[in-house]
Amino acid sequence: MKNRHSTQVFAAAATILFAACTSLATAKQPSDAVLAARVEHVLKTVPLIDGHNDLAWEIRQRYGNAYGADLSVSTANLPPKMEDGEIASPLMTDIPRLHKGHVGGQFWSVWIPTRVVGPEAVKMTLEQIDIVRNMVARYPNDLQMAYSADDIMRAFKAGRVASLIGIEGGHQIDDSLPVLRQMYVLGARYMTLTHTLDNDWADSATDVPKHHGLTPFGRAVVHEMNRLGMLVDLSHVSPDTMRDALKTSAAPVMFSHSGARALDDHPRDVPDDVLKMVARNRGIVMATFATAYVSDAYNRWSADRAAEQTRFNAPPYAGLYIGQPERAKVALAAWDREHPKPVVTLAMVADHVEHIRKIASIDCVGIGSDFDGIPDTPEGLEGVDKYPALFRELARRGWSDADLAKLAGGNMLRVMREAADVAKRLQASEPPSSATIEQLDK
Repeated sequence: MKNRHSTQVFAAAATILFAACTSLATAKQPSDAVLAARVEHVLKTVPLIDGHNDLAWEIRQRYGNAYGADLSVSTANLPPKMEDGEIASPLMTDIPRLHKGHVGGQFWSVWIPTRVVGPEAVKMTLEQIDIVRNMVARYPNDLQMAYSADDIMRAFKAGRVASLIGIEGGHQIDDSLPVLRQMYVLGARYMTLTHTLDNDWADSATDVPKHHGLTPFGRAVVHEMNRLGMLVDLSHVSPDTMRDALKTSAAPVMFSHSGARALDDHPRDVPDDVLKMVARNRGIVMATFATAYVSDAYNRWSADRAAEQTRFNAPPYAGLYIGQPERAKVALAAWDREHPKPVVTLAMVADHVEHIRKIASIDCVGIGSDFDGIPDTPEGLEGVDKYPALFRELARRGWSDADLAKLAGGNMLRVMREAADVAKRLQASEPPSSATIEQLDK
């Protein structure tokens, strides 16, 4: 009888204790309204700076020039273009959604196809810069060109989106440091050393290694970028190129749109040993929303789908349905039904942000969406109005307001200022480089 009574008392006490702990835990969980208010405050205090958006190329392809589409209204439902018989994604960017997403600074990519090389690459890059500058000039109340951290802050305080330019491939300078310098004069504030293919002086993450990192001329390019104050962007480059550039650069580097390779073994993502080098370099890795770089399951599904496309129709000599595009299309549609696309979520992007923070530190992480350069997005991040949702998720995970501010734009502003300091020092002691690829590599 005594034992039974003790058991009942213990059970009752345990129930009360459990209820109290549950109540306390519930009380500690902030409501969605509280999280939203915190994020709203942070994003009104510091500019949210996105490292990469490909709207300029989409404008070129769909409309020809910056006056072909009206960005002052939603572009989400514009008639999409057709590509190889498939409907392209709706646009992810417009001015109302930029403001709704609290975007304070945007690096607009002036990407061109990797196989366009030589003088034609320089010409096409200038045309892309022209699209960005005309786009900004068309909406002076909403967009403002920016070339420095101070410019970003001035635009932000005026309620405008600071607009910066990023070159997305070293092939775009045609192996010429004078061309690099003139791109800087026209507003380019970063250059991605490669895109999807190797160039003459650096290896890409998605091509067969040719140089196993940077060539001597590649190192000269990095140094001249340091001297100019142009950020060295290591998204798209091979791990060996990442390591060489980090060893060479006197200024903080950036990854404008990359994920953590520990979470998704895609060559476009950043290995942990490189993240540690970024920490020592005081650079920044801007987490991307590109689904194949976020989800390992999606990456593998995408590779399997590409293999099926090749199996069905790989012109000009192979494929089960070679010369029969309709049969190939039907076969691929059947495969799609049997192999549904894996779901990629906002929470998975938050996982990448947290991993970069864990390995490289809170001072070295940012956001680089790749909006309008990707065919689809994670659920919850469909356009430039959705950034606050990602920040609410991180706040829910325990991020402080100070840490959210660093992620939003504080880290990028610091990187830009430190790179400008390095440039000032180098310019005081060095003239513009006259190095050529013929002198250094051949």
